[in-house]
Amino acid sequence: MVPRMLATPAKFLLRRLGLELRRLQHEDLSVPSIPDGHLYRPHYCPWLGDSEFERYYQIAAPRTLVSRHRCHVLYTMLQQCLDVPGDIWECGVYKGGTAAMMASFLAASGTDKKLLLFDTFGGMPPTDPLHDLHQEGDFADTSISEVKEYVGNAEFCGYHQGFIPETFVGLAAAQIAAAHIDLDIYRSVLHCIEFIWPRLSVGGMVVFDDYGFRTCPGARAAVDEFFKDKSAYPLCLSTGQALVFKSVA
Repeated sequence: MVPRMLATPAKFLLRRLGLELRRLQHEDLSVPSIPDGHLYRPHYCPWLGDSEFERYYQIAAPRTLVSRHRCHVLYTMLQQCLDVPGDIWECGVYKGGTAAMMASFLAASGTDKKLLLFDTFGGMPPTDPLHDLHQEGDFADTSISEVKEYVGNAEFCGYHQGFIPETFVGLAAAQIAAAHIDLDIYRSVLHCIEFIWPRLSVGGMVVFDDYGFRTCPGARAAVDEFFKDKSAYPLCLSTGQALVFKSVA
């Protein structure tokens, strides 16, 4: 146990390092009314004990950089938006891990929604040195043929290869229930949300994967810039993601 006189300086030092000191609570086995008590570590972590989610996560895991708890946010997004009018969009597909997870979920749900996938499928486009840390050509170790093979479900998955916003041509009449935006860089994220938000159904949501990551300052800059004069406001999650719900047209 840390002596009380040392606790405050220790907490201050840890916070300066971006860490936090917490007292661990021993599980009270005499209170059986708490469901899933073993999943409180120290807070409730459903992504560690949901067998259905685990099945979908194992589809994503071999081909994604998106962590387990961030994938759980996407899984919950899909559950939430199944009854919202429109299709599911993913902008920034990389090797297809989260796309495959979402495609499998949609196939099992029996919905008639389509999954539209947008990427260069060959690496990052030119970046903005004023906002971005990533460089042109990052994440080039992928291809559209490999992604198509892994994602499968060709009957309802649509692939749009190229640079955003050019890949949105012909989709002006689209209706979107939910979108996962994982593009990392300023211009791509900004162009993406500028197109998606007017077409997002009321009740729908957007998940920005890289809003809170130090490596992607341009992503946050684009999101904050777009929503600064909107009625919606990004909800920053401890996962590093941000959620935005559309409550009004």
